[in-house]
Amino acid sequence: MNICLVVASVLAVIVGVIHSVLGERLIFRHQPRVADGARRHRRPFDILWATWHIASVMGVALAAVLWKLAVMPEPFALREFLLLAIALAYAVSGVLVLVGTRGRHPGWAGLIGVAVLVWLA
Repeated sequence: MNICLVVASVLAVIVGVIHSVLGERLIFRHQPRVADGARRHRRPFDILWATWHIASVMGVALAAVLWKLAVMPEPFALREFLLLAIALAYAVSGVLVLVGTRGRHPGWAGLIGVAVLVWLA
C-alpha cells in the first residue's frame, strides 16, 4: 500500500467535504429568500451553487481513484498516467486558487498538498 496516496486520498476527501459544507454555510445561505423563508431561485445563482458542488464531487471522485491506486499491486502502465494527470489537476487548481485569491483562500494549500503527495507516490 502506498501511504502517500492513502494520505492524498483522505486529504482530497477532506478538502471536498469542507468545500461543500463551508460553501453552504458561508456563501449560499445568503441567497435571497422569499417571504416564507424559502430560497428564491435565480438562474445565475443556481448554476453557481451547482458548479460549486460539482467541484467537490469531482474532488471526492479523484480521491476514490487515488485510494484504488494506493492499494493496487505494481506495475500498471495506466497507473503512472493517472497519477500524473491527477497530480497536475490538483496542482493547477491549487495555483489558480493561490493566484486568484492572492493566497487569502486556504484551499490552495489542500489542493497543492494533494498534488505533492501524489507526485511523491
